[in-house]
Formats: sequence, structure tokens, C-alpha cells
Amino acid sequence: MLKAILFDLGDTLFDFEPMDTRAAFELSGRRTHDYLAGKGFRLPSFRRYFWMQYNALRLAYLWSKIVRREFNSFDLMCRLCRRMNLQMDDAALRELCWQWYLPMIDLCSVAPEVIPTLTKFRDRGLKLALVSNTFFPGFVLDRHLAHHGLLEFFPTRIYSSEVGYRKPDARIYRIALGAVGVAPGEAVFVGDIVKTDIVGARGVGMCTILRQPFANSRTHRVADHVVRRISEVHQILPLLGAPAPSEAPLVREFACET
Repeated sequence: MLKAILFDLGDTLFDFEPMDTRAAFELSGRRTHDYLAGKGFRLPSFRRYFWMQYNALRLAYLWSKIVRREFNSFDLMCRLCRRMNLQMDDAALRELCWQWYLPMIDLCSVAPEVIPTLTKFRDRGLKLALVSNTFFPGFVLDRHLAHHGLLEFFPTRIYSSEVGYRKPDARIYRIALGAVGVAPGEAVFVGDIVKTDIVGARGVGMCTILRQPFANSRTHRVADHVVRRISEVHQILPLLGAPAPSEAPLVREFACET
């Protein structure tokens, strides 16, 4: 019987507009530079500050690809602040990371059917969890989820920045399944990238649902099911052995919160 649905985040539950990465990070740099200047810190010029930040990010990203482990941009931001001799407490550093992330929110939307569909899943007694590849710290993504009213649906959130493993590494899926408290055969994974989301989930024995963009008309032999909208997942549930709404327990318990 299906007991849990695990979701990817970006371009699965969140829809991101096409972005100019360099321009987006330059805007992030501007926000953090202004934030620090507003606190009275003596800073390098914006151009120098931006290149320090951008080059450190690129090097961390390249190194993560080589070693096949994730990095956490919060640690990166802390090191940069120490390099500039900026003395900040944890709350201020967390707010700095949030300011750095904020431009992403302007590029993100959540389809109107997502919250009603997640509500239906929860009302059927299904456990919901997130498994996301990201170098952003978990507290920033949690804040973004709350901004869109999604945080309450996901007591279990597994971010690669926190656990160090990236999809399709089997370990990140096993961590998520253990946190939710279900076996691979009792869970389905919903994601948008075949080579990471789908291949990785199938590798540990999970059923898979590919959320494919409308602009992509290709068929895939890897995913068990293909949908265009998250709401379509609800139509597949009877095929996966999900409990009917009337069978859902009145009290739902989640194994772990991360």
C-alpha cells in the first residue's frame, strides 16, 4: 500500500522562470551589500564585493561536482564575512542569507492547484516529504515554503545542503525514507529531472512520477508515470494502492521532522 509521497522542490512544486544566473546573483549581491552597509559595516566596493562572492560560489559549486558532495551557502557566507572582518551574530548571518536568496522568490511561483492537491494527499493519510538538491541552507528554503503556505505540508524536509548528498545518490533517498518511516515500496517520488529525481528514486526501489513541462513533449521509458500538473498525481493514486479518503486514519503521525 502507498503510504508516502516524496517530492522534489524546484520546478516540481515551485515553478521558476528562466533566469540569467549571473544577473540573479548580481542582484543577490546588491541586496546583501546594501544590508551590510545599512548595519554600518565598512565594505569593499560593490564590484569587488560581488566578485568575491560570485567566484567563491563558483569554486564551491565546481568542487562539489568533483567530490560529488553538496556544499552549504550559509557556510560560504560565514567564511566571506570572516574574510572581510565582519563580526555578526547567528541571527544577522541568517538574515544575510535570506537577503541573498530573496531575488529567487521574485522568479518563483506556485500553481493554484498545488495547495488543494497537497491537502487531498494529507487528508488521505499519506505522509508528505521533500527531497531537494540545493546549496541554499534549509532555514532559507523553509522560509520560502512558508511564504507560499507550503511548509505545513512537509514536516520532513531533506535538503542536500544539510545532509551532504545529492540526488541521484541513494543515500539522500534512504535518509528521507527513514525520516518518514516507510519502505521504498510504500512510497512514490515526484520530480522533474529524469537523471537525478527519477533514476535515483527507482534505484532505491521507489515508484516514480515525472512532472514534465508542457513545452516538453518527449516520452520517457524510465518514469513509471508522467504528469504535467501536480494535480494529476491525485488521479494516479488508485493505481499505486493509496488508501481511499474514507480509509485515511483520523490521526496522522509523522516519524521525524527535519
